[in-house]
Amino acid sequence: MKHARWQVWFGAGLVALSAALYLFHYAAFRDAHHIFIFLVGDIAFVPIEVLLVTLIIHQVLAQREKRSMLSKMNMAIGTFYSEVGAGLMERLARFESGGGAQSAILDIEPDWDDARFARAMRETERLEHEMIPAKGDMAELAVFLAGKRAFLLVLLENPNLLEHEEFTDLLWAVFHLAEELSARSGFETLPASDLDHLAGDMKRAYGRLLRRYISYMSHLKKEYPYLFSLAIRTNPFSDEASAIVK
Repeated sequence: MKHARWQVWFGAGLVALSAALYLFHYAAFRDAHHIFIFLVGDIAFVPIEVLLVTLIIHQVLAQREKRSMLSKMNMAIGTFYSEVGAGLMERLARFESGGGAQSAILDIEPDWDDARFARAMRETERLEHEMIPAKGDMAELAVFLAGKRAFLLVLLENPNLLEHEEFTDLLWAVFHLAEELSARSGFETLPASDLDHLAGDMKRAYGRLLRRYISYMSHLKKEYPYLFSLAIRTNPFSDEASAIVK
């Protein structure tokens, strides 16, 4: 309310100043005809000025701001996969019944283009990701995610990331899985119904991780080829993953 009142007073002061200057001009030169010629000309230019400011300049600035925000979001997404995502995908893959399917799809090659990334995205969306808790080490997964809790909370507090709905859903899915696992003291004696519930949480997080990973890798190839090279060499779905350049 105070901010709006300040704007009203500021606008009224500018109008009063303009009126005072016109009165001064008339008092000095006694030429109302000249005043009205320029006044009408200035008013006639107002619609064009509005067009330039609101539609063109504003649009250019908005696009620059959007590009800047997307760049910051992609940096945060890259940090997420370096800190949590890659390790989590590798661990969750151990629980999947048919792990070979996504390994073949996500074994990304250096020569992939936009069409190949798009095809991988479509193929990943068709995967069912049946998770079997008994296949992997639930306790180790719980410890891994517990160690990343503070990092996940920092990402969830980032207002820029909240604009990225898909990545926000991924963060919440991962954070929820971490919460579910940390709420249990052990996993050996859990009933089948609870294991099925945890399998559903793992499936949700895993599916979102894979889909976002493809988009992230596509972005790296376009914007940061050197980071893309490292990501390719350390791809958790590659049988020959190694940071060493061969």
